Amino acid sequence: MAVLGPPSWLRPVDIAGLVWFRVCFGSIMVWEVCRYLAYGRVYAYYIEPDFHFSYHGFQWLIPLPGYGMIALFIGLGVAAVGITLGAYYRLATTLFFLGFTYAFLLEQATYLNHLYLVCLLSFIMIVLPAHRSMSVDAWRDPSLRTDRVEAWTIWLLRAQIGAVYFFGGVAKLNADWLAGMPLLAWMDTRADWAVIGGLLAWDGTAWFMAYAGLLLDLLALPLLLIRRTRGHALVAVMVFHLCNELLFSIGIFPYLMVGASLIYLEPDWPRRVLSSIVPADRHRVHLPQQTRARRVGLRLLLGGWLAVQVFLPLRHHLYPGNPSWTEEGHLLAWHMKLRSKVSRAAFTLTDTVTGVRYPIETTPLLTERQHRKMVTRPELIRQFAHYLEDRYIAQTDGTRRPEDVVVTARIRAGLNGRRLQPLIKSTVDLTELQSEVWPPADWIVPLTMPLERP
Repeated sequence: MAVLGPPSWLRPVDIAGLVWFRVCFGSIMVWEVCRYLAYGRVYAYYIEPDFHFSYHGFQWLIPLPGYGMIALFIGLGVAAVGITLGAYYRLATTLFFLGFTYAFLLEQATYLNHLYLVCLLSFIMIVLPAHRSMSVDAWRDPSLRTDRVEAWTIWLLRAQIGAVYFFGGVAKLNADWLAGMPLLAWMDTRADWAVIGGLLAWDGTAWFMAYAGLLLDLLALPLLLIRRTRGHALVAVMVFHLCNELLFSIGIFPYLMVGASLIYLEPDWPRRVLSSIVPADRHRVHLPQQTRARRVGLRLLLGGWLAVQVFLPLRHHLYPGNPSWTEEGHLLAWHMKLRSKVSRAAFTLTDTVTGVRYPIETTPLLTERQHRKMVTRPELIRQFAHYLEDRYIAQTDGTRRPEDVVVTARIRAGLNGRRLQPLIKSTVDLTELQSEVWPPADWIVPLTMPLERP
């Protein structure tokens, strides 16, 4: 009678691929933290602003006082070193996730998809046994050492990275991208580049990039999973990300994705490539005890996580209109490099007791980045109106109440080269609007302006 082994997702695989991911992720996080500190971003994003744009449900979060945010990022750097070396790994990954996610949630105007990805990956890594080989922890406690991990640890990372590619492609299936925008406009601005400027500004280059990027995102996951096409897919992925870095300077994202995409190789690839450095596989297996309760629990946890990763990128279909215009469902959905928006904004605060109307000069109240993001995003416009209300009430020493203050805004915006049109209803008192994820905002004016070529 044949004896059935564990299901494929629980079977042992080489830990070397997981160790590579730990070292790759940790070292890039060390680099990112150093960039934040060296370029003054901690000060510019968290210390300099008097006001911060929050995420729904996290309005209660505030930056650490004084130079606490700088101390936080120094601590994140130490934790990232711990992740890289596998030193006090569980503590390091937990602290890094909590600290980085806290900083991420403090300011919506600094949202970037790769920062969101860092939050997700650092959370996943808390539960991955990536410290059980080639690490300080394994050196300190030999009982931790193992050359094998359960296959689901590799597949979870593959699924998470695959979601970035696939849903990044799904997001490109929109009329603007298929019409070459905003790439046509962006590439025109590179006409003055030495040697290759003429090629970059040629319309054919933008069209090729638009459709090649679409196909690569949609096909990257299946091509990386198929052994026969994996090598070609990895080369294509590397060229794609390095070109993005050359053209758009998008920080750590290309390097993180190139390094992370190697998780699709066979798990023992680091041993085969670095056979003179990485110890030979001794087939030492130290896996958790297989029980029915554990299998059911893992299925529920992994299934729940993956369900969320599918729902969030697709939730914008629950809202009417173009998400690049309304911004509803745009965040946390891998909508990358899809839009270019310009705006002209004029805010007015009215004291209903005296009837006096005050035009508001917005630029002194926000940093340049905050202002640039705010005037094109309805939710940030709403938050800024509440800030103006609170600020005015404080200036009147409390003699005015919220019902005595009305804030309206005349905002005209253009998406992907379109002519300007109203973004929000200019007659709405923005201070009466509350932060809601549902129902859809009826104070956003639908996009009606047709797309125009640059």
